[in-house]
Amino acid sequence: MLKLVAWPMVGCLGVTVVALLLERILRLLDALSQSSARFGYVTELAANLMPHYLGLALPVAFFVALFIVITKLSDGSEIDALLASGQSLSRIAIPFVCVGLFLSLFSVALFGYSQPYSRYAYRSVMHAAVNAGWNGRLSGGAFIDEDNLLMTADSADPAGQSLTRVFIRRLDDKGREEVITAQTATLSASPTGDKVILLLRRGQRIGLDAAGGYRTLVFDQFTTEMPLAGAATLLRARGGDERELTLNELARQAASGKSTLPQSTLLAEFYGRLARAAFLPFLPLLAFPLGLAAKRGNRTPGLIVAGVLLLAFQHSLLLGQSLAEAGKANPIMAIWGPFLIFTSFSVWMFMGSRKRPGDTPISRVVRQIGETLDRAVRMVVPRRQAAS
Repeated sequence: MLKLVAWPMVGCLGVTVVALLLERILRLLDALSQSSARFGYVTELAANLMPHYLGLALPVAFFVALFIVITKLSDGSEIDALLASGQSLSRIAIPFVCVGLFLSLFSVALFGYSQPYSRYAYRSVMHAAVNAGWNGRLSGGAFIDEDNLLMTADSADPAGQSLTRVFIRRLDDKGREEVITAQTATLSASPTGDKVILLLRRGQRIGLDAAGGYRTLVFDQFTTEMPLAGAATLLRARGGDERELTLNELARQAASGKSTLPQSTLLAEFYGRLARAAFLPFLPLLAFPLGLAAKRGNRTPGLIVAGVLLLAFQHSLLLGQSLAEAGKANPIMAIWGPFLIFTSFSVWMFMGSRKRPGDTPISRVVRQIGETLDRAVRMVVPRRQAAS
């Protein structure tokens, strides 16, 4: 049974994480499109996002895998055969609960220790990418906005080194402003590699002279140099945000009372991570009643009900954390209250299914939804056939 759960869970986990990462990568590419050098940061940013999205996808992937396995066993009457041989539903569910316990420990390590470091690393890389110095290339329509330099071009070649309709505004070493426009420009690296040489053609240069007056220079060719700047370093150390602290650090700072972060915020984050990990062993207790109710391939209503319940649990935890951080609710009640409601509901569903496998109040609602959908489909299909 464990092998049956592993492959669907790995597949669902992989698809979900990849889908979430692709969506985020597109946003990162758009945010970092000002300079071609910054695209090199995208891979590092995506790698640091992996623990975050893995934690989000883990409960969903585990439940979907459980649901698929249970419905497959139910459709093949294997669970009925096990029950007829004297095995109880609790005995059948034990291996799945053990998998949930293992995933709970993995989730503690993921939420409690891996995510804080990866979140800080992500912010460090993003800070470096946003503040990255100019790399000597310029995309068409993009802006280089460095200290004492503003530069843009209407269009550029794929390499970003042959520009048309260029505008430059900069300050010299003495703080005097100059503006340069040119029909075309070519960028090339200096022999030392720390500067960019600009060869401007057919343009004008307007700047202040030593007397404080503006002078205009019309040129056919004009050569100037601009320095390359390195990326800025992160301005603060890890721990400025409660999500960057490990479980041990959260507990220690909450107990000391000397943290710059409010104690309610630290406790809400601490309890929230533990609750997200602790509810995983209870997912098999919810999956069994819903999976056994999905007879004859009618699985959609059960997945819909399960999706609603999982979303309700996740959002109730987020709401509880927000209320606790704002000081409007006790952290213990705000976090563990929704947890107790969800786990109690799962146990109640499973206990009802032990006595009547596949027949609980929620299961009857699921079957009713499925029958209603089937009737609706049967009514629509003949009408379309008659119309054709």
